[in-house]
Amino acid sequence: MLPTELQKLKYPIGEFQAPDIISKDQKEKWITDIENFPNSVEEVTKNLSNTELSYRYRPDGWTIKQVVHHCADSHINSIIRFKLSLTEDTPTIRPYYENRWAELVDYEYDIETALSILKGIHAKLGILLRNLSDEDLKLKFIHPEHGKSFTLEETIGTYAWHSNHHLAHIKQALKYKGEF
Repeated sequence: MLPTELQKLKYPIGEFQAPDIISKDQKEKWITDIENFPNSVEEVTKNLSNTELSYRYRPDGWTIKQVVHHCADSHINSIIRFKLSLTEDTPTIRPYYENRWAELVDYEYDIETALSILKGIHAKLGILLRNLSDEDLKLKFIHPEHGKSFTLEETIGTYAWHSNHHLAHIKQALKYKGEF
């Protein structure tokens, strides 16, 4: 497989690019995407067999099951990052080894627990994000892996992208029917 083909499989909706100016409409769309994500995942996965849940979205990529569990774990970290930024002065967040987490035993189990987490986290996150003031949106956290700070406003976009990115992975895995 050519590197460009692999890159398209890895990033089916492209990589996230925060706009220079984030409009209220853009922020609203992002929050709506975040709120709708759990139901979108549930709709796509609700009738899948264990074989289908084991489909990969690209060579050496995660299975659908791993993607769903990853989203639950990632978005738990997301709400913590938002809350740290709202309650501390430019905190340094703690990164984690996503690939190592994806190899843990809980990722082998039914996705219902992960879907339950996503529903709860996204409901709470939607409430939190819809009630951020303009001042709150400018608050920042430092991500040590990137060596820079991120505003809460752009982080809303990052997690909307992350949701859509992994939803595209699930759909991609189903499209290719486990060829990888």
